[in-house]
Amino acid sequence: MLNAIVVGLGGFVGAICRYLIGLIQVNEVTTFPIKTFLINVIGCIVIGIITVAATKNSSINPQLVLFLKVGVCGGFTTFSTFALETADMIKAGNPLMAFIYVLGSVLIGVGVIFAVEYLS
Repeated sequence: MLNAIVVGLGGFVGAICRYLIGLIQVNEVTTFPIKTFLINVIGCIVIGIITVAATKNSSINPQLVLFLKVGVCGGFTTFSTFALETADMIKAGNPLMAFIYVLGSVLIGVGVIFAVEYLS
């Protein structure tokens, strides 16, 4: 139960950060979603740093790692977790599965958006 609270608090922090970044005014001259792109890239950087630090230093509190990876990064963006899982599959010698995961996630994710819009 404590782990669920830790994740929830981290998710709160991540979601608030994402919301605040969304409020930043930018002069977008294209339709490229720069804020979302940057949020996803930042999330990937953060989850990568946390994972490396936790792997190299076993004295880091596992609940802190849970708070940061699942909570903050998960609330900030799920793309960071997606990228980490894909990289882990490639490093584990499963590039085909990583490719299927990437392709499936993108196609299904975008497809679901279109399906929801169509059905609405």
